[in-house]
Amino acid sequence: MKTLDNMLSEQLKDKGFRKEYEAIQPEMDVIRAIVDARTSQNLTQKELAERTGINQADISKLENGTRNPSVNLLKRLAEGMGMALRIEFVPKQHI
Repeated sequence: MKTLDNMLSEQLKDKGFRKEYEAIQPEMDVIRAIVDARTSQNLTQKELAERTGINQADISKLENGTRNPSVNLLKRLAEGMGMALRIEFVPKQHI
């Protein structure tokens, strides 16, 4: 039985797939960071919405990737979780 990591590893050997996969990584990293921060505090989307004044449906859209957040929205989410927002540029990894 193939694991997700094994399957992804095989697909990344295809240059076209790798290019598209790498192109969506920044968005996926933001989504993962939001979900991880929220769940690490055992918060539901509804509870986070109450803390931030952001509609729960909008939080859901952010987490499922159908809405791109502004920096101000990310700051509000961070503040609602008692966190600071940090955005950084890092050198590309050449694989």
